[in-house]
Amino acid sequence: MSEHRSTARHRRSRKLLTVGLPVALTTAGLLIHGNGLVPQQEAAAAAAAAAPAWATATADGFASVNALGQNGTYGGRDGKTVTVRTQADLEKYATAAEPYVIVVAGTITMNPVGKEIKVASDKTIVGSGTSGHIVGGGFFLGQGVHNVIIRNLTIRDAYQGVWNDKEHDFDAIQMDGAHHVWIDHNDLRNMADGLIDVRKDSTYVTVSWNRLSQNNKTFGIGWTENVTTDITIHHNWFRETEQRNPSTDNAAHAHLYNNFLEDVANTSINSSYGNYSRGGTRMVLENSYFQGMKNPVIKDATATLVQRGNVFSGTSGRNESGGTAFDPKTYYTYTLDKAADVPSLLKSGTGPRTTIGTTTAAEVSPKAAAATTLTVAKDGTGQYRTVQAAVNAVPANNPSRVVISIKPGTYRETVKVPSNKPHVTFQGTGGSRKDTVIVHNNAAGTRKPDGSGTYGTSGSATVAVEADDFQARNLTISNDFDEGANQSLSGHQAVALRTAADKVFLDGVIVEGDQDTLLLDTAAKDKLGRVYVTNSYVTGNVDFIFGRATAVIDRSVITLKKRWDGSSAGYVTAPSTAANRKGILIANSTVNGDVSDRTFYLGRPWHAGGDASLDPQTTVRNTNLSAAVRTTPWTDMSGFSWKDDRFAEYRNTGSGSGAASSNRPHLTDAQAADQEVADWLAGWTPTAS
Repeated sequence: MSEHRSTARHRRSRKLLTVGLPVALTTAGLLIHGNGLVPQQEAAAAAAAAAPAWATATADGFASVNALGQNGTYGGRDGKTVTVRTQADLEKYATAAEPYVIVVAGTITMNPVGKEIKVASDKTIVGSGTSGHIVGGGFFLGQGVHNVIIRNLTIRDAYQGVWNDKEHDFDAIQMDGAHHVWIDHNDLRNMADGLIDVRKDSTYVTVSWNRLSQNNKTFGIGWTENVTTDITIHHNWFRETEQRNPSTDNAAHAHLYNNFLEDVANTSINSSYGNYSRGGTRMVLENSYFQGMKNPVIKDATATLVQRGNVFSGTSGRNESGGTAFDPKTYYTYTLDKAADVPSLLKSGTGPRTTIGTTTAAEVSPKAAAATTLTVAKDGTGQYRTVQAAVNAVPANNPSRVVISIKPGTYRETVKVPSNKPHVTFQGTGGSRKDTVIVHNNAAGTRKPDGSGTYGTSGSATVAVEADDFQARNLTISNDFDEGANQSLSGHQAVALRTAADKVFLDGVIVEGDQDTLLLDTAAKDKLGRVYVTNSYVTGNVDFIFGRATAVIDRSVITLKKRWDGSSAGYVTAPSTAANRKGILIANSTVNGDVSDRTFYLGRPWHAGGDASLDPQTTVRNTNLSAAVRTTPWTDMSGFSWKDDRFAEYRNTGSGSGAASSNRPHLTDAQAADQEVADWLAGWTPTAS
C-alpha cells in the first residue's frame, strides 16, 4: 500500500471534530472547550443548550435503586455540559464540587502514566461519539463518591509489559467505597492492573454493554470481609481476559446476565477462570454465553450461586452452582435476551457508540419535529399496502422528515426512493428486524418485463436509494435470486440494497444476498456519498460490500456465505473509490460465517469500467476475523493490483487475523489516527430521526 495515499492525503486538523456531540450544542455553535469561554459566557452557553438525551439518561440494575440518600444514578444531568480535550480540563471538571456533564472529544494521554483522575460526585463523563479515548490512565472514585456515570469511552494502554504486574496498580476504573455508579458502553483494555475494580464496600453499581479485553486481572469486586456490595453486570463482552471475569468476593447481591465470555483459540491470552462467586457472595447468573472458557463458573464453599439458562460451548473444567441466592426482580425490573443470541448481540452492541441513547425530535432539528408518518401494511390496516406506494406519496422535494412505518410482513417488491425525495426513514415496527422483510429476486442478467434488456447490476436492487438523508432501521432488505436454478443466466450479480446518496444511515438492519449484496455508491463520481451502517448484519459471498461511497460498517456482523454449489470462496469488499476520497471502513465488527477456513479475501480493487484514475480503499480495523479469512487477505482484480491502491488492517483479532507483512499491510498508530469513524463521516453526526 502506498503510504502517502493512506495518510498524508487525508490528514486534517482534529480540533474541529464534533461527531457524537449533542446536536443542540453543535448546531448552536456552543462547543465549550475547557476555559475557552469566560465564566459568564460558559454559563450562558450551558443554559442555552437543552440537555441531550444521553445526559438525562438514568441507570438500570442496582445503580437505579433508591438507597443511601441517593435516588438512582443520573450523573451530572443537573449541571452544565462542557467539552474537554486536555487532561487539565478533564481533571478540572471531574474533580469539581458541582455537577457536570463532561464530554471527552478526543484522545487524552495521561501524564504521568497510570494517573487516575479522582472523580467527584454528580458527574457524567461521556465520550463524544467514538473519539473519546483515555490513554495510559483512568478514573478513581473514592469513599462516599456517588451518582457517577462513565459512558462511551475507550480507556486503554496503561500496560507496562509485565503480565502479572505487582508494581503498577493502574486501573481503568477503580472505586473504593463509592456508591451509585453506572459504567456503560465503554471499551476497556490493556491496563497494567484491573479494567474495573469495585472495592471496599462500593455498592449500587451497574456495569453494562462494555467491551473488556486484552487484560489479565480484569474485573475484581470485594476487598473487605463485609458482605455489602449490590452490583448488576449485564451485556458485557469479556474477550482475551485471563482472570477475574469477574471475581466477586463478599457481594451481598451480584446479578450477572446476558454476558459473553470468550476465550479465543490460538491467542497468547488464555482464560484461567470465568465468573467466580467467592466468600459470602450471593450470585444469580442468567442467560450468559461462555465460549472456550476454562473453569467457566466456580464458587467457594461459603458462597451461593444460582445458574439459569446459560450456554457453554467448548468450555472445560469447573462449572459449579449451589445454594439459594435472591430474586433480582425484588429490586428492579429487567428483560433477558436469549442466551443463544448473546454473542452476535454483544459483538455488535458493546463499546462506544457514535450516538448514545434516544434523541428527542426537538434535539435533532425543527425538521424532525415536523416529521410525517405514513403506514404500510400488507393486510390493508395501514394507509398503503406496498412500500413503493408510500414512497410515491412523499411530496417531491419534501423539506422535512417522512417516516414510512412498515408493519411486520414480507413485502415482495422493488422499491426506489428517487433523488427528489430526501429525509425519508423506513422503520420496521416488529419486535425484530426479521419481522419486516422487503425482498425481490432480480439479477443483473434478468430480462426486464418490457423486453428492453436486462437490469444490470445496479438495476437489480431490491431497494434503491437515490435521495440524501435516508434512514432505515429494524427491518431486512433481501435479494433471494437463486443462482443454482439460473445457471444459464448471464449475470448473477443480485443487489439487495443500492445507495447513491449522501448521509445514508442504516441502523439495526439485515441486508442479505449472495453476489453484490450491498452496493454503496454515489450520485456521480465527483459527488460525496457518506453511508453509516451500525448494529446491523450484512450477508453475502462475492464482492458483497462494494462501490465508491465513503462508507462505514461499524459494530456490525459481516456473515460469509457459501456459493450456490456449496463451495467456499469469495470477497468481502470491492471498493471503487474515487481519488482523494475515503472508501470502505469496517470497524469494531465481526467477520464470520459457516464457510471453510482460509477461503475469503477481505477485498479487491474494483476499477469500474477499467478507470485507472480510481483509488480503491478498504480499511478493516478493531474487528474480529474468523478463520475463514485468508492469510493474504487482499487480491487483484481485472488486471489492477491491490498493492497500487489502499488496503490495510489495524488491530484486528481472531483466528483470521495475522501479523503485518508486505502481503498484509497494517496501519501504524499514526496512520490509524486518521482512519477512524469520525474521519469517514467528516462532520456528519448520524442521529436517529
